[in-house]
Amino acid sequence: MRILIVEDETELREDVAKGLRLKGLSVDTASDGEEAIDKLVAGSYDLTVLDLNLPKKDGFEILQIMADENIATKILILSANGEIESKLRGFNLGASDYLVKPFHFDELEARIRLLLHREFIQKSSNLTVGKLTFDTMKRVVYMDDKEIPFTTKELSLLEYFLLNKQRVISQQELVEHVWDENVDVFSNSIRVHMSALRKKLKLALSYDPITTKIGEGYILK
Repeated sequence: MRILIVEDETELREDVAKGLRLKGLSVDTASDGEEAIDKLVAGSYDLTVLDLNLPKKDGFEILQIMADENIATKILILSANGEIESKLRGFNLGASDYLVKPFHFDELEARIRLLLHREFIQKSSNLTVGKLTFDTMKRVVYMDDKEIPFTTKELSLLEYFLLNKQRVISQQELVEHVWDENVDVFSNSIRVHMSALRKKLKLALSYDPITTKIGEGYILK
């Protein structure tokens, strides 16, 4: 899943981005409101973590522009302003969640995971394919209570496929949602990671649940 962190405090922005990358999320960053709008218009983000007190354009202005331009992304406001008026204004402008600074990173990650999965998961953080179970909170895949090792990027790919079962996913869509803006689209990285993921799935399940649609992309059945 691809996330945009909009925060003008450099150390906080980089710490949050680093922490989320270590958890397998693809993260881009913006340090002011204008940069955030440019990236939101040009990119395809599953979720935006948005500070309100920003230079050039504040968080409320960004929310209004996103609403006017129909920019589709879930929004988690991360702000030192805990006043109810600020929260209500943020929700009225389309925010999905609101977390007050200072915060614990584990809570931020948990809220992000819940937002990313909100339309898919009602009662459990687990996703399944065949006899495999992917605990998306612990970032571990099990089969018959035995852990199956996957790399961080393989887990990100598997998660995206499991959240989009029975739908053809193009290579471009994978680039937009599983990699960040620094990906080299002309490299062989995507195919290498896909090949490794499919080999591990086939080894564990005795079949490959992902099918290649020539000229279209991939589908997990």
